[in-house]
Amino acid sequence: MFSRQRGFPAAAGGGRSEEEVRCISDVVDSPTQGVPCALASAVPSKTVDLFEMIEKMQGSRLDEQRCSLPAPLKTEEEYIPYPSIHEVLQKGWPYPLIILPQFGGYWIEGTSHNLSSLSPTLSDVPFPWSGKVKLESDPTAKLYRKHFLGKEHQNFYSSDMSLGYLVLSVKYEQIEKQENLRLLLRTRTGTKHDLIPISCLNEFPNAVQMAKLLCEDVNVERFFPVLYPKASQLIVAFDEHVISNNFKFGVIYQKPGQTTEEEVFSNTEESLGFLEFLDFLGDKIQLQDFRGFRGGLDVTRGQTGTESVYTNFQGKEIMFHVSTKLPFTEGDSQQLQRKRHIGNDIVAIIFQDESTPFVPDMIASNFLHAYVVVQLTHGTTGDTLYKVSVTARDDVPFFGPPLPNPAIFRKSAEFREFLLVKLINAEYSCYRAEKFAKLEERTRSALLESLFEELQLRSRSMMGLPVGEDDKIENGSGGFLENFKSFALPGRSPSRTRASRFHGRRSSAIGIENIQEEKRDTAERIQKVLDSPGTFFDLKSDGSSSPSSPEFPSRKSKHI
Repeated sequence: MFSRQRGFPAAAGGGRSEEEVRCISDVVDSPTQGVPCALASAVPSKTVDLFEMIEKMQGSRLDEQRCSLPAPLKTEEEYIPYPSIHEVLQKGWPYPLIILPQFGGYWIEGTSHNLSSLSPTLSDVPFPWSGKVKLESDPTAKLYRKHFLGKEHQNFYSSDMSLGYLVLSVKYEQIEKQENLRLLLRTRTGTKHDLIPISCLNEFPNAVQMAKLLCEDVNVERFFPVLYPKASQLIVAFDEHVISNNFKFGVIYQKPGQTTEEEVFSNTEESLGFLEFLDFLGDKIQLQDFRGFRGGLDVTRGQTGTESVYTNFQGKEIMFHVSTKLPFTEGDSQQLQRKRHIGNDIVAIIFQDESTPFVPDMIASNFLHAYVVVQLTHGTTGDTLYKVSVTARDDVPFFGPPLPNPAIFRKSAEFREFLLVKLINAEYSCYRAEKFAKLEERTRSALLESLFEELQLRSRSMMGLPVGEDDKIENGSGGFLENFKSFALPGRSPSRTRASRFHGRRSSAIGIENIQEEKRDTAERIQKVLDSPGTFFDLKSDGSSSPSSPEFPSRKSKHI
């Protein structure tokens, strides 16, 4: 190895021999080798001097390459915190809509609200974005419905030692005279999709090879064909279990100067500006005998108040938990009746009449992950304007539509659409945070296992193969349906022993009432699949039925 020549200073009592200098150089350049024997015999009494000299020389050698390193991470005691809300208030007006907690943990969008750069009334300013705001969702959830359902295709199932249960859908397509294979592979961690030209393949692949085209980690010997006539309905139910048409959001009224959870939850009066905003947000409804999505509110005994705010937006039902409309308990500083509902929401609106900063950790909740702060203001001619800021926990990905700069809106139908889309996208994004992502993976894994077992049992039954007693007990009557219901309806007694374990995971991890409601209609529609030969989920598509989901005449079978 190439090494650089070094010079050695003479010792205080005289110079060293050339042999000693050569030996020292060898030690420096080759620290893993032993000290040469010639050196050991030549200077047996000066071992300490030798190592001191080596240490000094190596120190100077390192100094030549030394660079400044970043300071070590500080502990919480050494961390310089953000200003507290009391320090911000002492500095005087104007205040930001949101300030970060002293030790962070949140991100903020929309910090500029300077009116001077805009027209006094915003009447001459175009709406701050172009195009239609877009609802975000899982892009793979509706692929099966769009490309496979009601069209000729094949479904397969298998089990992998490392990946778990697998369900594969295969469809042959011709696009502009190009032959393709459309593949959809479901695993416990997600769904993989691809459109593969057959011309790119050396030979027509079998099911295992198709699965490997989507996921190289697949390690199974074979896939088994799905032969159950209603398999497609069960598969589409599994794929779309992540799609929700029901949402509930908290609405918290923060008066000027209020800086604690106890203060904001103790508000009983509503300002004219807040009432105007609620009317802008949705329709005031009477809870007694309300037939729409109730968001966990009591519609029979009046235990959660008499009225609330509700809207139906683009086919999605939204119930707002308004802090001032939930029951107020005299003498309860924490107002648990109110916090029971708003604290179990995932996204909440904070409405402010005047400039008062909001701190996201002001409200103690394991579930609230994102806040949209809306502050009322007026133009010089009295126009109603709203300043908007958004904050969410650090592990929540950014969600659209993005706020303009400055983040000021005039009261309009466009702003209402923007706000509702922002709220819905916020909830979808919060599901990708660590806590909810783990829950979704457990939920998906359990439902996929149930789907696998159902497809296996029904396919064996279709072929007339005997089904063991263990399989009958394990799968029961409508195994996938029962598991689905155990997630959707935690109060229900599942017929499967495993379903009760899944129920515990779901209900204890979330504890949110609308999980029960948003799945109830779906579970009832799945029941129709097993009870009647008709289709469900508004199955509309063109093309012929597939072998795995043909349309049969109207006749029930007692054996399936």
